[in-house]
Amino acid sequence: MTLRTRLCAVAGGVALTLALAACGNGEQTTPEEPAAGTATEETTDIATQVEDVHNDADTMFAQMMLAHHDGAIEMADLAVEKAGSEEVRSLAERISAAQGPEIEQMTSWLETWGEQTSPMGHEGMDHGGMDMEGMSQEEAMAELESLSGAEFDQRFLELMIAHHRGAVDMAQDELDSGENPQALGLAQKIIDDQQAEISEMEELLQGL
Repeated sequence: MTLRTRLCAVAGGVALTLALAACGNGEQTTPEEPAAGTATEETTDIATQVEDVHNDADTMFAQMMLAHHDGAIEMADLAVEKAGSEEVRSLAERISAAQGPEIEQMTSWLETWGEQTSPMGHEGMDHGGMDMEGMSQEEAMAELESLSGAEFDQRFLELMIAHHRGAVDMAQDELDSGENPQALGLAQKIIDDQQAEISEMEELLQGL
């Protein structure tokens, strides 16, 4: 075999090897990636299931606290108009601003659970069944309407302290008997927030 023949044979073998390698690479497949959004959809389903989990204590907590928050906001909004001191007015604004979103949250839960927003409709609820120093919500509002200046501030603080203590008791009942994780979390938040506000209002009372 001549040198030229040998070189041609070698070149042909190299070309064949490269061709086979190219064909082999073309047949390789990449692992299939999971469909976009699958993990997110599963996470959403789990979150929805968690929100649906509830018992009678969760339902009662949301229903009664809704009405109770309504009463607090009614009193706070009046204080924004009539408070004699800026400290009391600022506190009232913060109470109203904090409890509004919580009302929306609890309303959403009750709708998700297929429950009414109150056990017997809003009529006859007396703002969560809580009174303030033996006074109903309507009686407390009537008294506050009749006051002004420092007298208003003192009575507002006294009644709101009693109102907050009622909310803390209701939230503690939820922690003791509730089941829904979101409702339990809100109950603890209400306890923490309103106990802090009670301490603030007691200090304001001492300064009047």
